Amino acid sequence: MKELSVVGGGVIGLSVAWRAAVRGHRVTVHDPEPGRGASWLAGGMLAPVTEAWPGEEDVLVLGEASLRRWPDFARDLAEEGVDPGLSPHGTLVVALDSADAGNLEMLAVYLTELGREVEQLTGRAARRAEPGLAGSVRSGLLVPGDLAVDNRRLLHALEHACGRHGVEFRHETVTGLDGFSHVVLAAGAWTGRLHPALAGAVRPLKGEILRLRPRRGCLPPPRRTVRAMVEGRPIYLVPREDGEVVLGATQYEAGFDETVTARGVRELLEGAERVLPGIAEYELVETAAGLRAASVDTMPFIGELGEGVFAATGHHRNGLLMAPLTADAAVAWLDGGPLPDEVAAATPSRRSEERV
Repeated sequence: MKELSVVGGGVIGLSVAWRAAVRGHRVTVHDPEPGRGASWLAGGMLAPVTEAWPGEEDVLVLGEASLRRWPDFARDLAEEGVDPGLSPHGTLVVALDSADAGNLEMLAVYLTELGREVEQLTGRAARRAEPGLAGSVRSGLLVPGDLAVDNRRLLHALEHACGRHGVEFRHETVTGLDGFSHVVLAAGAWTGRLHPALAGAVRPLKGEILRLRPRRGCLPPPRRTVRAMVEGRPIYLVPREDGEVVLGATQYEAGFDETVTARGVRELLEGAERVLPGIAEYELVETAAGLRAASVDTMPFIGELGEGVFAATGHHRNGLLMAPLTADAAVAWLDGGPLPDEVAAATPSRRSEERV
């Protein structure tokens, strides 16, 4: 049994803490507000295929390896007492103009060449799949293998599971690593401040999200995740079992600013209405902004930084998706075993190799 300190209580940190505690290690999570931060504001898409693009094959491999772990991960969490709300309904990506339709066709060809299951749809077929879609939708790409999870139920489930296995929570901000024997750095956008090897390698990337709820008489929300590009800006709508819809996400460089801007809210609502016109009559129940932990090359940092220090950060928009695989890697390191083969490309040592 080892003493493990996990710095960061988001989905990555809590997943590591739970899995390590199950293995019999004594675990302490350090975070001023566990279960909040970027994880609390995530859309919940577990969609490596629809996030994929040429040049990011290593990220796709990592994401798919973690996606394969998700059903067992969710089942194990549910057996701890709280179901995290995993949805198997897939993703529908839609195009609204000829340029977007061309990009969607390129993505379909690329994914087919990689052996991924996708189905190209006409605009009419896309509307049959999701009747609330706008008449202007020109085409669609259905990816049945994508999953989604209710991020807030997931965080509650993880905190509950950690509590069942004796994980200690210290509501504090860690500024240095002195005194830790084994530590996993999972502090998201703030991780770059905790170790010199990550300085400048992990930065905050701001994203705003909205939550909406259909009022009486409104068209129902989509059954599956719907994604689109609207005038070059990505839009996603992720339904929840309680009827709410998570709408995101703006994405821009703003340092550690977490304020919600009128421009961001306007862009999201205007984009969503272009995709799903009925959403204009929904109740707006929440606006929020969070900070993703973006790496310098879109690949996370998963691996040993030095004796007793393990990096689990820089997941960009894939934190929820990659939580099971990252946790498995961290626990393998703690147990002295080999890391999963798929995380090799995410090694923190690639930074020093790039400088040579």
